[in-house]
Amino acid sequence: MKKQIYKWIFKNLMGWKIEGNFDEQIKKSILMVMPHTSWHDFYIAIICRGAVGSGINWIGKKELFRFPFSYFFTSLGGVPLDRSGGLNKVESIANIFKTKETFRLGLSPEGTRKKVETLKTGFYYIALKANVPIIPVSINFEKKVVHFGNPFNPTGNIESDFIILNKHFVGAKGKIPENGYSVS
Repeated sequence: MKKQIYKWIFKNLMGWKIEGNFDEQIKKSILMVMPHTSWHDFYIAIICRGAVGSGINWIGKKELFRFPFSYFFTSLGGVPLDRSGGLNKVESIANIFKTKETFRLGLSPEGTRKKVETLKTGFYYIALKANVPIIPVSINFEKKVVHFGNPFNPTGNIESDFIILNKHFVGAKGKIPENGYSVS
């Protein structure tokens, strides 16, 4: 019932649609979500998550998960990350995968809503370390489409893997297109 409500809101009220398949059989993955150009991306992703009807998580600094916000952020798929003491973030996040039966982590490799020339690579190394596929997901404001790509298992050759992954984002326009990463 809840999934149907989210679908109705996403399609009928907001005018968005979902393309591609979200394979619920894949219990652990990194969702490579781009372009990330505006704060609007977060609520689009949260409502899309509800429309898909599967748990998709996000990471936030542990300070966000204090009372009274802890339950709210957790209900939206948030997982706290301890960033203190110089802990390696890739290692820390990869360890979260080990503790969960189902964990699909949405990350934006742009790392910011501003224009970037290169993508951050943490998501890639987390996928390698946790031995999980990367699922490219584009949020295209121009066409009002969230498109789920095919799962991709990273090979360890980041340059050639990025060429394959980036193909999914060709033509996707963020809310503020000039801030989007240029996929070449």
